[in-house]
Amino acid sequence: MPAPLKQTARRTLLVTSATLASLALTAPASLAAPTPRPTASPSAPVSGSPAAKDKASASASASASTSPSATPPGKMSSLGGARLGQAGTQVQLAGGAPVLPKDLTARSWIVADAQSGEVLAAHNAHWRLPPASTMKMLFADTLLPKFPRTTQYKVQPKDLEDLGAGSSLVGIKEGETYSVDDLWLGVFLRSGNDAVHVLSSMNGGVAETVKQMNEHAEELQALDTSVVSPDGYDAPHQVSSAYDLTLIARSGLQKKDFREYSSTVTAKFPGATTKNKKGKTVRETFEIQNTNRLLTGDYDISQYPGIAGVKNGNTTNAGATFTGVAERAGRVLLVTVMNPEKDDHNEVYKETAALFDWGFQAAGKVTPVGELVPPKGAAQASAQPGANSGEDGEAGGAGNVSEKPVAGAVAGNGSGGIGIAMAITGGVLVLLAGAAFLVNRRWPLPDLVRRRR
Repeated sequence: MPAPLKQTARRTLLVTSATLASLALTAPASLAAPTPRPTASPSAPVSGSPAAKDKASASASASASTSPSATPPGKMSSLGGARLGQAGTQVQLAGGAPVLPKDLTARSWIVADAQSGEVLAAHNAHWRLPPASTMKMLFADTLLPKFPRTTQYKVQPKDLEDLGAGSSLVGIKEGETYSVDDLWLGVFLRSGNDAVHVLSSMNGGVAETVKQMNEHAEELQALDTSVVSPDGYDAPHQVSSAYDLTLIARSGLQKKDFREYSSTVTAKFPGATTKNKKGKTVRETFEIQNTNRLLTGDYDISQYPGIAGVKNGNTTNAGATFTGVAERAGRVLLVTVMNPEKDDHNEVYKETAALFDWGFQAAGKVTPVGELVPPKGAAQASAQPGANSGEDGEAGGAGNVSEKPVAGAVAGNGSGGIGIAMAITGGVLVLLAGAAFLVNRRWPLPDLVRRRR
């Protein structure tokens, strides 16, 4: 059998297996994730698709604990493949494949090919755990298309209410005016909860934003995810999974702005409005740096070759979490690591780097153990006459499309650092339409070629 037919047959069997498993699934979770409080929850019906029923079943059977268990639940979602619902490490090595790193301590992790969607290896992929600020990837993927980067907004006192104690802040001040571009730099680089709350206010408030995020997670089939706070701050019943965070990152990376912000290393951020010695009103600025240490490097870890984002997080309840994307020799991998037990400095980045190294070496030498499923609407969009690969994930999407690499390290508002150079490539993704047939749709993916100043 020719190689392309073998690959198609393998994916067909994989998707069919995932579909049958999800139809029969009633997966309890070890961490609470019932529908969020009424003021911040979507009104999605429980009845309908098997995936929706799966999420409702998992939510209904969850415990009320706010701290993650030390062991994964006996049953987890098997969306994307039956093996992904099993506890422990899932990998199928072929001849010449390297063994997995031996010093991995994360409660959950996943290595996936961003273009094909194949999951190369995973460990408790669907374990529902607190996500910390990696939840901001879903926030960005939901809100980025809503406001032009040049939109100006004057911050009101109410916009900064209800920030959690000890929140990470970029330094937004009441009464000052910021562009949407400024605010997104604050979200991606400094993980600023204050920037998240201001953008949420612009979007109709925190409750409305949480509702939209939950709806978007449902559309992406990120069914392990339950949003309570848009910034990822620890909250009862706020959970996601390594599988879901990888799905969310993959969706976000279809957007040019998302790729640019998540790969920016440093930027100038507006400070206070003052008067200089001549009495002229001026706006001060200060430099902010990305908190992703695989992007910036640190005293005990080097910048990872080919890294291009995406988002890190760290809270008391969640521990350290991280989703990263990197390119090597034309192959793009996504890695998510959640809550390493080892508490060494930058451990989440060290384990991520080790998994990236393994993934690039193992690609083509392992049998995938699962697949990243497409959004619900992807098959429908591909079937419409004249549909094409808009970068926003919609047919005919435009305005946020980048067909050529963006050379240099400067983003909007004088951003500096490594920057980003990406080209849109056409990766054919096998999608599930219903439970009976497959459709092909061209999915725009970043080339993620790194260029340094």
